[in-house]
Amino acid sequence: MNDLFDQDENRFRPLAERLRPSSLDHYFGQSHILGPGKPLRLSIENDQLQSMILWGPPGVGKTSLAKLLARLTACHFDTLSAVMAGVKDIRSKVDKALMYRSQSRRTVLFVDEVHRFNKSQQDAFLPYVEDGTFIFIGATTENPSFELNSALLSRARVYKLQSLAEPELSQLLDHALDYDEQLQRQQLKFSSETRQLVIAAADGDARKLLGMVEMIADIAQPGVEVSHELVREIIGGSVRRFDKGGDVFYEQISALHKSVRGSAPDAALYWFCRMIDGGCDPLYVARRVVRMASEDIGNADPRALTLALNAWDVQERLGSPEGELAIAQAVIYLACAPKSNAVYMAYKRAMSLVAESPSEEVPMHLRNAPTKLMSDMGMGVEYRYAHDEPEGYAAGENYFPESLKDQKFYSPVSRGLEGKIKEKLEYLSSLDHHSNRKRYPS
Repeated sequence: MNDLFDQDENRFRPLAERLRPSSLDHYFGQSHILGPGKPLRLSIENDQLQSMILWGPPGVGKTSLAKLLARLTACHFDTLSAVMAGVKDIRSKVDKALMYRSQSRRTVLFVDEVHRFNKSQQDAFLPYVEDGTFIFIGATTENPSFELNSALLSRARVYKLQSLAEPELSQLLDHALDYDEQLQRQQLKFSSETRQLVIAAADGDARKLLGMVEMIADIAQPGVEVSHELVREIIGGSVRRFDKGGDVFYEQISALHKSVRGSAPDAALYWFCRMIDGGCDPLYVARRVVRMASEDIGNADPRALTLALNAWDVQERLGSPEGELAIAQAVIYLACAPKSNAVYMAYKRAMSLVAESPSEEVPMHLRNAPTKLMSDMGMGVEYRYAHDEPEGYAAGENYFPESLKDQKFYSPVSRGLEGKIKEKLEYLSSLDHHSNRKRYPS
């Protein structure tokens, strides 16, 4: 009777749950930490499991791995969801772990979405991690460096889990078809083309792959090859993995920025399209492209900033797809433009000096004197009007406070228009050097 009940209950469990691995042979992906001789594999083989953080995108097997680790090391497995649990729930799990420890059995406490716990909740784990009440395994899609307390991080090893590659997803699909009884009864058959469609649509997400296979099994005719049209219908609403506020988001905008900086227009366009395809707000990209124009191109080609602003304006005025095409135009232009970070570096140097220096008075000759009193006080006296000077330049003049004279922030490069700016500044510097009208002679 119990077997019949168990079979009936199993029928309603999702495929991803039914295929939770019971051995490393049936865990797909993460060979960089679980392959022979790799750190986590060694800790399992030596029965020296330590507290850890599993960091990676959704659907790469964080929960499955935690359960498998507990199973392989003969630990009791307990779990908490940071979305719903509080300190009271943590205390309950501690009591249970203490009970198992009194029976000489270790506990693995798996905390899903651990980044959602606040500081005090994270701190509540510390004494029990330290004294070995349980082995703590936290799962997060966010960068632990930013989302977790340093105290908790110092007590747990971080393992970065990666999206599954297509060969790994293919192995998982074969495993599902070979081992799951419900799929075997359905006799699912894929052509090489439809199989590749499903794997590509999973986009590195094992859970997503199994979910699509399960939907196909619910609709397909038993024993009949799954049609291309059916697979297209199932994956038609599929959205690629792209967390608009998470690590994938920032990794992709970083890749876009670095591709532009590296003068790689094709790569820059690829990352832009990846972000748009994933649902990123084009206006966010437009704003970042404006930043790229100033930071990485600057005066080497001032038109880059104008074009970036125009693309932003087109996106706001016309929306998609016209606006996205304008942003793509700006991205390609910026990637092809001559590069200079001279303005960016000059700005940083100047801001640093201002922050570290006292608030110097404006030199008297640079002040306006609209009243007789101000003029009598010496304001504006000996100011040299550059337009009246030879070549429109007051050679030898100083425009800094006296204590900061001869400061140099801006060092133009020799590329693009900035090369001409560099030549001019060097010429003006030579005029200063030979001038007999230096305000603050050395």
